[in-house]
Amino acid sequence: MKKSAMLVVSALLSMSLALAGCGQKEAGNTAEPKPEQSAAAEAATVQIGMLKLTSSAPLFIGIEKGFFKEENIDAQAKWFEAAQPIAVATAAGSVDVGATGITASLYNMVSGGQKLVIVADKGREQQGYSSSALLVPGDSPLKSIEELKGKKIGITQTGSTYHYMAGRMLEKHGIALNDVELIPLNSIKGLMEALKSKQVDAVLLNEPNISTVVAEGYGKVIAQVGDEIEYQTSGLFFSPALAENKDVAERFLKAYAKSTRYYYDAVLTKKDGQIVPGENFDEVVQIIAKYTDQEPDMIKKGLPYMDRDGKLLESDIKTQVEWYAKEKLIDKAIDTSEIVNTQLLEDALQKLGK
Repeated sequence: MKKSAMLVVSALLSMSLALAGCGQKEAGNTAEPKPEQSAAAEAATVQIGMLKLTSSAPLFIGIEKGFFKEENIDAQAKWFEAAQPIAVATAAGSVDVGATGITASLYNMVSGGQKLVIVADKGREQQGYSSSALLVPGDSPLKSIEELKGKKIGITQTGSTYHYMAGRMLEKHGIALNDVELIPLNSIKGLMEALKSKQVDAVLLNEPNISTVVAEGYGKVIAQVGDEIEYQTSGLFFSPALAENKDVAERFLKAYAKSTRYYYDAVLTKKDGQIVPGENFDEVVQIIAKYTDQEPDMIKKGLPYMDRDGKLLESDIKTQVEWYAKEKLIDKAIDTSEIVNTQLLEDALQKLGK
């Protein structure tokens, strides 16, 4: 009996040790999860070159609301005074992200061998939204684009977004660029002054300047650009180094998409065909005011359209390149697949979800 008892005790002891070992193994699994579950996103600093414009609103929102921080990204604004230096700095890697207009100068940089990629929307002309428009003096008899043949039209600069918009709209209505006289006036202020003093027959302007001119009575709109053409006015560019760092690039775009959705839902949603203020309308206006040094009432006059998910109007980039090449404003047409990368945003949106 003693021998039997000893065998039973030995068996029970062995079973207890085995169970204890299993318990420790399970506890170890809880304390040490798989690397993909526990590894925190690597901290990254991303410098963003931009102008103090309303169209940079999603970037302001992402910084202010902490969306970039949620992705362990320290997003730092680096302010510029003009668009072209932003593209140059992005290609050179002086900034990681560039946020500005897409112009002939940018395409010339790329054709000259400099590298950057356009990855997301930062403002476009879209039907039903006021962003840019063609205006004539308040007492002008002109009422349509067709009547501009032989007239003087003010733009900012040769090769600018304003040059492109003028050319595309005129061509749509059967007027070639050499059928009009384009007058480069170098600045928005110059355009407004030329319209007021009637030095030109028409100008292109953006919001909130359109609303200001109309309210003051010295100009009237004859065409909204977005109603005439779809146009990717500005974009988000990545430096070569950032574009190659897929992890940081996707996390940045995930935060950016959160921001574009926040912006869109606050200021661009429509009801019965009319834009209605969203839940966070006033907050978004205040954020923009903080970063652009503008008055909130002025900002409310011109909140540019952009895609809710930040998606680029990729087809228009090809249209732009072909048009600029046709007009000999860029040295040669370029393969747009070399400068457009929409996959990074698509992958980021997959991770973000609806």
